[in-house]
Amino acid sequence: MAKIDWRVEGVAYGNCNCDYSCPCQFELLPSNGNCQGFEVLQVDKGHYGDVKLDGLRAVMIYSWPGAIFEGKGEMQVIIDERADQPQRDALDSILHGGETNDEATHWWVFNAMSDKHHPTLFKQIELEIDVDARKAKASVSGILESAGRPIKSPATGQDHRVRIDMPNGIEFAIAEIGSASSTVKAAITLELNDSYGQFQRVAMNREGVIR
Repeated sequence: MAKIDWRVEGVAYGNCNCDYSCPCQFELLPSNGNCQGFEVLQVDKGHYGDVKLDGLRAVMIYSWPGAIFEGKGEMQVIIDERADQPQRDALDSILHGGETNDEATHWWVFNAMSDKHHPTLFKQIELEIDVDARKAKASVSGILESAGRPIKSPATGQDHRVRIDMPNGIEFAIAEIGSASSTVKAAITLELNDSYGQFQRVAMNREGVIR
């Protein structure tokens, strides 16, 4: 049976517990031995079959006891409360790797590497993001508060700009890297302080990153 055609374009901001260089992006083990973090997605333009997803937001929270590829993780999705039922079903499917070619997106991988899938929540999600400036603020009332900023040079005190370019990556083509601090109180709890922050433009379909 043919998969449902879907596509999302927009921006995303994330924070995990790794150092600024996030070893996972370089096929190395996590900085602290485990992997915990979240991603906030804003869909500027998108669809899932005939269901339009323009203007909606979603959050994915995740945790693994070791590296992602070792599995045994847990995850929870939060979907924009403004979404109607078909839109909720669509985003929930995409973020759990549904209607996606095997291993084509990080959402597919995160889902496959998680033994525990907490119930999806539907909440108001706030996001302010400037990808090039490496600045973001994200909020889900009572659940998530996060702020991202540029890395500051310890030598000069000036903003430091660095990007990760992944020609064959399953999450992004290019991501701006900064610092972020976050508190998450959901089924998964996180307390992140001045760790890896990721800011990127998103273009994705069931085959992976659109280049």
